[in-house]
Amino acid sequence: MARTVAIGLQNFENIRTRNVFYVDKTNFIKEWWESKDDVTLITRPRRFGKTLNMDMLNCFFSNEYAYRGDLFEGLSIWNEEKYRQLQGTYPVIFISFAGVKDTDFDGMSYTVCKQISDIYESNRYLLEGDLLSDNEKDYFKSVNTKMPLKVAENALNSLSNFISRYYKKKVIILVDEYDTPMQEAWINGYWNEAVAFFRSLFNTLFKTNPYIERGIITGITRISKESIFSDLNHIKVVTVGSDMYADCFGFTQKEVSDALEEYDLSDQKDAVKEWYDGFTFGRYTDIYNPWSIINYLDNKKIDSYWSNTSSNGLINSLLQKGDANVKQILEGLIKGEAFNAKINEDIVFAQLDSDNDAIWSLMLAAGYLKVEKIEADEYDTDVYTLNVTNRETVRFLRDMISRWFSKYKGLYYSDFIESFLKGDIEEMNICMNDITETVFSFYDVGSGKKWKQAESFYHGFVLGLMVELARDYVLRSNRESGRGRYDVMLIPKGDRDAMIIEFKAVRDDKKETLESALQMALEQIESKNYEQDLISMGITKDRIKKYGFAFEGKTVLIGTKEDN
Repeated sequence: MARTVAIGLQNFENIRTRNVFYVDKTNFIKEWWESKDDVTLITRPRRFGKTLNMDMLNCFFSNEYAYRGDLFEGLSIWNEEKYRQLQGTYPVIFISFAGVKDTDFDGMSYTVCKQISDIYESNRYLLEGDLLSDNEKDYFKSVNTKMPLKVAENALNSLSNFISRYYKKKVIILVDEYDTPMQEAWINGYWNEAVAFFRSLFNTLFKTNPYIERGIITGITRISKESIFSDLNHIKVVTVGSDMYADCFGFTQKEVSDALEEYDLSDQKDAVKEWYDGFTFGRYTDIYNPWSIINYLDNKKIDSYWSNTSSNGLINSLLQKGDANVKQILEGLIKGEAFNAKINEDIVFAQLDSDNDAIWSLMLAAGYLKVEKIEADEYDTDVYTLNVTNRETVRFLRDMISRWFSKYKGLYYSDFIESFLKGDIEEMNICMNDITETVFSFYDVGSGKKWKQAESFYHGFVLGLMVELARDYVLRSNRESGRGRYDVMLIPKGDRDAMIIEFKAVRDDKKETLESALQMALEQIESKNYEQDLISMGITKDRIKKYGFAFEGKTVLIGTKEDN
């Protein structure tokens, strides 16, 4: 009889005592312990078993679980006598930052202080007897939700000291989802304050801490060393590009096949593979998304499970604000087209708004992209060929683009698309200016000396609008045709008109107007002979519409050659 599937259960003890579905990952304990690394940072996508594995480590090593070998009976780690003797023999400090998702620094500070003070509360036995001096007892009691941040930065270091002296043994420290508060800080504008706090906390916890036996840190991303780990030179870093622990997070092909057989779903293995396989860790391929597999076993229905578990706020924001090149790559990814990028596994948040490769590095770390191959260019720099991970990720990208326009879809979006397809220039101008006035900020659209930024923004935005026309048109962007590179081209799949769009921003330094910028856009379409590709496809000139989009700040003027 198949075991019960428990959704969202990340408590190892409960999983084992309730005998629910579980894939044995206890070999991770042996691999990590025998690595002998002082501190290990492991990055994996969300919902890939990081928290469960950390709780498993806590149950295995913590002296709070002494004599609880029953939790590991029947699992691979229990086959070796030396690990049976090791179980339950260390003091452990375990803290998770997964729930630190505050919108301001004060909120984040309170949440973190609350978590630290809760750990202190669970160790109040240390106040008994003469282990601690009077000053240390006063310090212990000062750790609370209202403590100064300087106290919070050092609190876990001090607790390591107290616990180590009590048990006469060094402490294992487990930190889960360290980067969740950092991503929230970036999105909500308090990055510098958060970096300063966590840099000090991790420095006191992992570098200037003589009471630590070993430590593990998990997260989705490897935040650049300069940002948060600048003082830590002894961390073993294991990213999605590393071979180490490759099969310890996520499900392997064999594990998925065994699970499908247990639940009489083996006949669905091809669909399951298409939707949930595709993750690569180092040289290891065919890693499945465990969250989606568990939900599929429970519901017995193919659906988007993983992509719907969080707001994906940072990636969504970066892609929405991305330039035309970003939108073009997104368009290709939805169609399964690979692209090349230079990847840096150290995520430098300061570069996310200006460096497209930094965006792709983040998406690779987060699991939305996979590596197809790596080749060195002429400068011996690794160039990654990346593609969308699987069909579930394609669904996520499509839904994300749809959500971008949902805030005004009922009012303007459908009207604009309808007028665009009809060639109603007057209505197109009304709708587009309503959209820009309602949704855009002047920071988005730029002006004056930032005309290149403005052109890229409008190019990307309009291309995003057009993505939903992909059922009836082939969308191309920044491709060569004639004597230049057009901005956007829509090639009809049936009996429809083709379209060419060129964007021009008003340049103050050349004393341009909306009207003159529009005229230049239309003249460029003609002078560069952008219609050549369409004509070579057999599309006649009378079936090719040519649009110029001119803009100055949030004001847009759309026209065709016939109007000018």
